[in-house]
Amino acid sequence: MNRLYHFPLSPFCRKVRLTLAEKKMEVELVEERYWEPSAEFLRRNPAGKVPILKMDSKMLSESQAICEYIEETNPTPPLMPRDAEERFEVRRLCAWFDDKFHKEVTSNLVYERVNKKVMKLGYPDSKAVKLGAQRIKYHLDYMAWLLDQRRWLAGDVMTLADFTAAAHLSCLDYISDVDWNRSNNVKDWYAKIKSRPAFRPLLADQVPGFPPPSHYADLDF
Repeated sequence: MNRLYHFPLSPFCRKVRLTLAEKKMEVELVEERYWEPSAEFLRRNPAGKVPILKMDSKMLSESQAICEYIEETNPTPPLMPRDAEERFEVRRLCAWFDDKFHKEVTSNLVYERVNKKVMKLGYPDSKAVKLGAQRIKYHLDYMAWLLDQRRWLAGDVMTLADFTAAAHLSCLDYISDVDWNRSNNVKDWYAKIKSRPAFRPLLADQVPGFPPPSHYADLDF
């Protein structure tokens, strides 16, 4: 049995979970309090980060590397295109969400509103929350622009880029920080992703002290 060491509201863990589920690969989920690293946890990943995927005798870390390893070893159904230019676009967008979006939005909203309380690090920084609320508008508009030209974020088929973006947005949706009325294209795109069987385990997540809004698990919003 594969084992994933994760934290429920980590977009990087969610990206790996979506990839495993889409490939119909069974996995045991082990919640890891990565901010209180044990010696055993640091042996699994000296970087002290989740996700960590134990697959056979291997310990895999870094979400993008994990997902591409899964893709290469379990290519069906495909989440990466065969064309080099199309693969580049998928990787570019994965980096966009895991780096730029994460830094400007996820870390300023999810980490400030939820993680700080869970980790007992004090109260949210109001300036960071305000900045995240401002920057998400830019990113939603960029997604809307992409979806005006394409069926999915990176092209005409669903790819790892869509799962990466959805992983971040699902964490934000858990705390009602996404204005789905800003773009019908983005809302429709998320509804398609949200209705996939691979997404169901995410919709069942519960973080103690932070109940999700009623629309979170509603496939029709």
